[in-house]
Amino acid sequence: MALGDLMESRFSQSSMVAFGSNHIDRYDAVASSSNSNEDSESVPHRRDSELASSSYGNGGTHGTTNMAYLPQNALLCDLRHEAFEACLPYGHFDSDFVSKWRTKDRMKTGCVAIVLCLNISVDPPDVIKISPCARMECWLDPFSMAPRKAIETIGETLKKQYERWQPRASYKDKLDPTVDEVKRLCAACRKCAKSERVLFHYNGHGVPKPTANGEIWVFNKSYTQYIPLPISDLDSWLKTPSIYVFDCSAAGLIVNAFSELHDWSSPSSSGSGKDCILLAACEAHETLPQSAEFPADIFTSCLTTPIKMALRWFCTRSLLRESLHYSLIDKIPGRPNDRKTLLGELNWIFTAVTDTIAWNVLPHDLFRRLFRQDLLVASLFRNFLLAERIMRSANCSPISHPMLPPTHQHHMWDAWDMAAEICLSQLPSLIEDPTAEFQPSPFFTEQLTAFEVWLNHGNDNKKPPEQLPIVLQVLLSQCHRFRALVLLGRFLDMGSWAVGLALSVGIFPYVLKLLQTTTPELRQILVFIWTKILALDKSCQVDLVKDEGHMYFIKFLDSIEAFPEQRAMAAFVLAVIVDGHRRGQEACTEADLINVCLRRLKSSNPNDVQTEPLFIQWLCLCLGKVWEDFIEAQIFGLQADAPAIFAPLLSEPQPEVRAAAAFALGTLLDVGFDSCRDGGGDEYDYDEKIRAEIDIVRSLLNIVSDGSPLVRAEVAVALARFSFGHNKHLKAVAASYWKPQSSLLTLPSLTQIKTPGSGYSTPGSIVGPLLRAGVDNSSVTRDGRISSSSPLASSGIMHGSPLSDDSSQHSDSAMANDGISNGITNCRPKSLDSTMYSHCVSAMFTLAKDPSPRVATLGRRVLSIIGIEQVVTKPLKAGSSSIRASEQVSGTASFAGLARSSSWFEMQASGHLPLTFRTPPVSPPRPSYMTGIRRVCSLEFRPYLMGSSDCGLADPVLGSGGTERSFLPQSVIYSWSCDHFSKPVLGGADDGDDIQARWEEREKFALDQIAKCQHITVSKLNRQIASWDTKFETGTKTTLMQPFSPIVIAADEKERIRVWNYEDAVPLNGFDNHDFPDKGISKLCLINELDNSLLLVASCDGNIRIWRDYTNRDQQKLVTAFSSIPGHKPGVRSMNAVVDWQQQSGYLYASGETSCINVWDLDKEMLIHSIPSGPDCFVSALSASQVHGGLYAAGCSDGSVSVYDIRTPEMLIYSVRPHKKKERVVGIGFQPGLDSAKMVSAAQAGDIQFLDLRNNMGTYLTIDAHRGSLTALAIHRHAHIIASGSAKQLIKVFSLDGKQLSSIRNTLTFMAHKIGSVSCLTFHPYELLLAAGAADPLVSIYADENSET
Repeated sequence: MALGDLMESRFSQSSMVAFGSNHIDRYDAVASSSNSNEDSESVPHRRDSELASSSYGNGGTHGTTNMAYLPQNALLCDLRHEAFEACLPYGHFDSDFVSKWRTKDRMKTGCVAIVLCLNISVDPPDVIKISPCARMECWLDPFSMAPRKAIETIGETLKKQYERWQPRASYKDKLDPTVDEVKRLCAACRKCAKSERVLFHYNGHGVPKPTANGEIWVFNKSYTQYIPLPISDLDSWLKTPSIYVFDCSAAGLIVNAFSELHDWSSPSSSGSGKDCILLAACEAHETLPQSAEFPADIFTSCLTTPIKMALRWFCTRSLLRESLHYSLIDKIPGRPNDRKTLLGELNWIFTAVTDTIAWNVLPHDLFRRLFRQDLLVASLFRNFLLAERIMRSANCSPISHPMLPPTHQHHMWDAWDMAAEICLSQLPSLIEDPTAEFQPSPFFTEQLTAFEVWLNHGNDNKKPPEQLPIVLQVLLSQCHRFRALVLLGRFLDMGSWAVGLALSVGIFPYVLKLLQTTTPELRQILVFIWTKILALDKSCQVDLVKDEGHMYFIKFLDSIEAFPEQRAMAAFVLAVIVDGHRRGQEACTEADLINVCLRRLKSSNPNDVQTEPLFIQWLCLCLGKVWEDFIEAQIFGLQADAPAIFAPLLSEPQPEVRAAAAFALGTLLDVGFDSCRDGGGDEYDYDEKIRAEIDIVRSLLNIVSDGSPLVRAEVAVALARFSFGHNKHLKAVAASYWKPQSSLLTLPSLTQIKTPGSGYSTPGSIVGPLLRAGVDNSSVTRDGRISSSSPLASSGIMHGSPLSDDSSQHSDSAMANDGISNGITNCRPKSLDSTMYSHCVSAMFTLAKDPSPRVATLGRRVLSIIGIEQVVTKPLKAGSSSIRASEQVSGTASFAGLARSSSWFEMQASGHLPLTFRTPPVSPPRPSYMTGIRRVCSLEFRPYLMGSSDCGLADPVLGSGGTERSFLPQSVIYSWSCDHFSKPVLGGADDGDDIQARWEEREKFALDQIAKCQHITVSKLNRQIASWDTKFETGTKTTLMQPFSPIVIAADEKERIRVWNYEDAVPLNGFDNHDFPDKGISKLCLINELDNSLLLVASCDGNIRIWRDYTNRDQQKLVTAFSSIPGHKPGVRSMNAVVDWQQQSGYLYASGETSCINVWDLDKEMLIHSIPSGPDCFVSALSASQVHGGLYAAGCSDGSVSVYDIRTPEMLIYSVRPHKKKERVVGIGFQPGLDSAKMVSAAQAGDIQFLDLRNNMGTYLTIDAHRGSLTALAIHRHAHIIASGSAKQLIKVFSLDGKQLSSIRNTLTFMAHKIGSVSCLTFHPYELLLAAGAADPLVSIYADENSET
């Protein structure tokens, strides 16, 4: 299958995986018919949940057990949920790997010195020749002509043979030379080659063998004596880098001499010796073969004419030996470089075979040095493998330095023999008929098939495919290129290890060269291959820009024929090209990349098949990288109205798209490093830029409370950039709130900002006044100002603010004249209106209080840029004091009062960031300054270490002289998104079968249990089967039972979470929901019950945190966190938030002491509805239907009950006040089964009301369960029972017809103590088990007395 088709099919399946689009939207399809009475049998293929949700009047389905009870969707299981909060490194670019695959010192052989010592017609004295013996030198018979002419002809022939491998080298020869001639030859060659490599070829067939001392022989001037030439002299003349070829008997002696000279056996041998390469014809004790079957210079023939030598040797051993004569080999038609001819085909196959052998037997670093660094050296070593094969058959072993392992019996030689035989079988007919067509060998087709077989079964744990070098060679052929690229793409997709292997084998120059082709069918696969390469190694950006490869990807990006997923890859490649590479930014800007991307973003339509979230995401990231810190590109983007194009993307359903859009907008903000303007001719353009920045910031402020921490992190980074460009103005706004005796402005609500067309608005006020008083507000005046007697007004608490320098310097002029703040030198931008700056400061405080630790760190980092630093003190515990005796408080003020009133941006009130205040490190206060000041407490002076352990942040030290760039927090969306392409995208998950099996097993168990619950008759649910001492001092706030494991989870007022196995009676885990809790946990829910479930923890302040691996000791990991009630009034200690989770729709419903009910889509991680709940009361209980998506009920503080269906236009479908006394509803829920019309509601007054939405009167049954003390209500999901608890230490269990089944008062202990005041009740989802928590530390679990549990 072509990769174009493969990518189309695979990406159509994986595109949803890339963004976690597991949300099931089928519920929206039935919203329009929510009040119809559609006959279920008329639509047999619809799910029962859809049928049930299409009518509120189709009851009577209690006995039905079907898949409506078991949602099939899974949420919050994407890449961003695994790595973001865990602060895992996103380093997809491995800098160490770059130095490994890329040849650092690419080299060429610049000069070749040929020394022939043949002395034709005179045999050396130590050689006894046989008869007949080998006589051919360079395939010439030296005795067929005069000796002088023969040696000259041999020398010229050898030059030509070497020129075939390195035509651009300079060739010099010396024939039967003297020592001085060799010395002059070496000096001339080194001078010619300079720093390039010199090849020294020595043929010693006419002189004695080398000596044991490492000497070779030459002649005297009269050719009457043999003169020894020490190897040490030769080495000193030729220097390095060099390569020596010694074709003589006992050549191993020379290798030994070089080894002793350079001490190669020592690990600390010099680098110059390591640049010396040796090829020797035989071992020290061996003599060259003399058989007439071979030429006399068999070693040289193998090195310089490998095809001819290989075929002549093969012919004597082939089945063709009778029909194929030696003379025909010299007549092989074609040219070695023409792969369409017979000779070219043989040469191509030979290169592929020898490369493959070397790749599979050599260490990869040695392979790169010998086979990829120098073309001539690579050719000689390929041919050396042939020499070893042929000469070993004659009992002669060529050797080399570096030494190679034996390769003469490698199985790839069999493939060569077969290919050679197929090619040679055509030789006679081709010679007889020159017009006959040559039939290519099936070698490459077969090897590609073998590679494909490996791809179907191989992985990173198995041996790498040995055909990888052959795939590289196949890229040279048009007929095999497409298939080879497809298979290569599949291989690269297996992971970074596969990309590393491909780059190590030398694939890079080939795929770089292919970018010059215009073949349409190669475009998609080339983009895919480059995506995989750049996902591993960013350094390739330089090569792409140098060869103008970026143009290839820009054209592909602008094409409409390609699939959007593939165009997303092109955008990724371009983003890497411009990432931190100014030349790349300039080249892509000149190539109109900005307009291309903006044009595609502008034309994107959610209903268009060409609109793919991954494509939009990478268009945004690419643009952000193009103009990041590049002022010319920023201006170009602003002139193209980029902010207006990006604004609608901030409300896209995919968090990755929203984060990418925020990143692109943030990088448009000029941080002022290199773009200071002094006015003049640029004043108009600068004003336009300021207006554009206002639009950008307004757009970003709309998503400061986005549901995804990935998005909020990008908002924080963008605000940090804005803070740099407007540092002093923002600082002045913040500082004005401490200035004594001045009018203090209240920070406006962020909801007052709404960019037209943004499509996103945060309900309610995000942050109110900067400064609000707590309980002790004696130092704060009515309008929110700090009085002059307040310790906040008396001492500077803001590092870098006017109040931090001196008590007498409280003027704005000090701020205005301060050109350097926090060690940062900034340009002075034109001031915006103060309201906009107030909005920005409010957003910074919101981010600094973020429930996500990582976002909160970024938010505090932004505050530090405008001169606000945190200092932490531990909150005081009740009944204890953390103040030492020497630091006792004088006067009437108390430490607790300071802690409440001095938290000027409400960190203490939110419970996330307790503060004390630090005297700024400017100068110690003068004694006179402290005189008369009422001392409130001792302040703790500790520096704020912002870059301590925060992944993804630069390591700044404010005021320490670091570079300006180091102060900015770094974005994570780009590097995180790059990580997507470094993972396999063409194949499914390996553990898919295991997940499916586990899912089906749990599904079967759940259905069986549901059937039992629906038909069982409960007698008494009062048999205590387990009791757990949670060690909670303040009692248990809420509990939860896992559906498929004997595990109960409990939480307390201090947001401590404990996990316990009630069958084995062992604790499994315990952890704190966050670092500074004081609000308590209001609800625990399970997400993805049928899969690896996640624990949703809702705090009373509305903050949501979702954990995975929570049952493993100390292994819990935060998946995501957000505020479900953004914009609540600051200063309120607790929102008394109530939430409920609905797996079918993926919705989280949240409300509390606010005027609305928020509906969050956790798949999109965004607020989709904010439904008014009434101005005169607040929601005190929430319950979502577990079988009908979008349906939920709310109980209010005035005793009223409302039912909502968000699929209907009016949403509110039912409202009634069933409780006569206007006391708050404690619990509410839908009755078991598919009937959505029946509900149960319990009020604090003690009455439990059974409601039927079809009954105009509402209530059809009332139970007076408890008198004025009802505290908890639980409704079983499938069994027809409910339970209620009271503050009077009593639990009652009722059937749905109002019959009391049992009551529980005492614990099952020896003393039979009474249970505590009941605080929470929870039923097991699929079994008849009830977990009860109370004001005491015990959590008890009860079962039916007739059950087998």
